[in-house]
Amino acid sequence: MISIIATVLNEGESLRGLLDSLAAQTLPPDEIVVVDGGSTDQTLGVLAEYSARLPLRVIEAPGSGISAGRNRAIREAKGDIIASTDAGVILVAGWIESLAAPLLADEAVQVVGGFFEADPRTVFEAALGATTLPLVEEVNSHRFLPSSRSIAFRRSAWEAVGGYPEWLDYCEDLVFDLRLKQKAANWAFAPGAVAHFRPRSSLSAFFWQYYRYARGDGKADLWRKRHVIRYLTYFVALPVLLAVILFWPTSLRFVGLGLLVLAGSAYLRAPFQRLPVVLENAAERGVFKLTAWTWIQAVIWAPLVRATGDIAKMVGYPAGWAWRLKNHPPDWWGD
Repeated sequence: MISIIATVLNEGESLRGLLDSLAAQTLPPDEIVVVDGGSTDQTLGVLAEYSARLPLRVIEAPGSGISAGRNRAIREAKGDIIASTDAGVILVAGWIESLAAPLLADEAVQVVGGFFEADPRTVFEAALGATTLPLVEEVNSHRFLPSSRSIAFRRSAWEAVGGYPEWLDYCEDLVFDLRLKQKAANWAFAPGAVAHFRPRSSLSAFFWQYYRYARGDGKADLWRKRHVIRYLTYFVALPVLLAVILFWPTSLRFVGLGLLVLAGSAYLRAPFQRLPVVLENAAERGVFKLTAWTWIQAVIWAPLVRATGDIAKMVGYPAGWAWRLKNHPPDWWGD
């Protein structure tokens, strides 16, 4: 039995796309368990509209965070195979079939990671997707940590890691993944199990999204080396290079300028490599036309997005560590 689980909170505007895509699955789910964290908009009404089309069960749990809501949904679900997704996404028609196939074919497989792609509506959103999300061909299936908007696992694997960490408000799915890596060695990757989602629509919304992600990193003590490298890059390497270019003898200035160009090329290589794919896909869907102005906007937005994300991370990470030092959360990696 395959159970789909999701949490929602005031998702009335974005919920229909998910529910329509679940109704169109090539392998219909046996049940869909949705935990509502206390919506005050039309979310519950939209779910009620789909109750005749889908094997839908809604659990109202006001005040539940994402982790608590997912854990509640899994406890209430009847299936041995759990597939997790989120409101605000649109699933390809073969999403369930792709995720379930490795689990149904081999009892040794414990976890199947799906994939996710940006569904931009503007040039800015396309540049944001190209800057922050890998293309499927970039994924190392052995190291990939799937988002809980597209993942399936056996109930026994969820039980083995103690469920989603309810002390975390962001990055909870990363900690869940890393715990699964510790306890459930047999993973599979299903690149065809794609969840499409719309990126943030403004630079400020993106900043706060990545601020919260980085605060979650700090709370969970994730990616220390990555964050240290980022601080060293912005507060040591970049000032030194700028000082060389501005104040040192001319011969050394050219060396500094060359190093800055090389560093900038490495900094923006991945976003610029992805931009043609993301823009062309959006143009094929009729989101916008590919014109010279489209390309100019995207090329301008990509470095701004990259820098904004880095600044948000550098601000959010110490905020998370301050919370960690005050609240003493569990050392989740230690057993």
